[in-house]
Amino acid sequence: MFEELRAAADEIVAACIEEVLPDAAVERALEYFYPGGGRTIVVAAGKAAWQMAAAAQRALDHIDAGIVITKYGHARGPLAGFDIYEAGHPLPDANSVAATTRALKMTSGLSEDDTVIFLVSGGASALFERPYLPIGELRDITSQLLASGADIVEANTVRKRLSMVKGGRFAEHCAPAQVYGIALSDVMGNRPDMIASGPVSPDPSTCAEALAVAQKRGLRLSPDALEQLQVETPKEIDNATLQVAGSVGELCQAGVKAARKLGYKPLVLTDRLDCEAREAGRMLGSIAATQADHNRKLALFAGGETVVHVTGAGTGGRNQELALAAAPYLDGKRAAVFSFGSDGTDGPTDAAGGYVDGRTAFALRRAGIDGAAALSANDSNPALAAVDGLIVTGPTGTNVCDLACALIG
Repeated sequence: MFEELRAAADEIVAACIEEVLPDAAVERALEYFYPGGGRTIVVAAGKAAWQMAAAAQRALDHIDAGIVITKYGHARGPLAGFDIYEAGHPLPDANSVAATTRALKMTSGLSEDDTVIFLVSGGASALFERPYLPIGELRDITSQLLASGADIVEANTVRKRLSMVKGGRFAEHCAPAQVYGIALSDVMGNRPDMIASGPVSPDPSTCAEALAVAQKRGLRLSPDALEQLQVETPKEIDNATLQVAGSVGELCQAGVKAARKLGYKPLVLTDRLDCEAREAGRMLGSIAATQADHNRKLALFAGGETVVHVTGAGTGGRNQELALAAAPYLDGKRAAVFSFGSDGTDGPTDAAGGYVDGRTAFALRRAGIDGAAALSANDSNPALAAVDGLIVTGPTGTNVCDLACALIG
């Protein structure tokens, strides 16, 4: 029974990732792209940058210059005509700044006949960065935002004001050249100004909102950072467009398709999951426990991006924490809950996410692991590793948020 559930979960994960790889999405977006009479430059930033750049290389007749900026371990070798950089995520680092400086140099002094194709995916807020502040200070502010439980809108409202390339400033830098953006969205609602902190999109948020986030989340900011939060971002951009070519909606539908093929009745509960990871886990675990008593094969999906308010010193990620929080509700039930990041990474770990089922709570007790204590310490990774509860895919080449599923056998 449980072996069947785990096999089904693994098959759904693999099918979902395959379905949302960026190749077809980028090629579709470029099918009717007609460059101007000048140069064509491709800038790809994010966890899926290498894969998106490779797709653009196949789709375009000619690229004059290109650059890929992606997370460590996510580049898959050289690409003809592209400079390849790997850099820090979720915290920007010196390589983020060096790579972005190279991209800015590559796109300097362009004419109105030139075109910049900007390929952006999740993770670019950290990877595509040239800050007004020292990089160490920006890393500290980013860490504070992540640890405070700030959601992506709050975090990006602050980060875009501390950056020379976010909040529409990269599009301004490229002017008068036209910028054609193609995005894989990791933001609920696919807000262009929030995907990667909106490098080529006008910013509707205000300085007052950024300062309110800083106060709400108790950020410790230097006078220079506070001053920068009060410098307004561009509100109109007339040389750039952004097309969302992939999103969490497609990820949810990929799950539906895979589950139906395996004989489960699928239902998307939401594609806007946005809450504490452990609360989402408790919700899905309790739903699964109730439905398991009705002898039906169901697959209930929730796509989005949860948050973790870090209070402990453990190792884990939001998807692993979601799964671990569901485990007590499933004890002895013919059901499973799993959650994974479509990019193949979850927090500062090698796992994409976590899996639990009706055996997990007993297995944790037998291993001498207190699941509640592990949650309190934000230490979901070793707890799940001890009971074969990790989902490991390696870097996938895409990034369209996370997908959680309650699977009832």
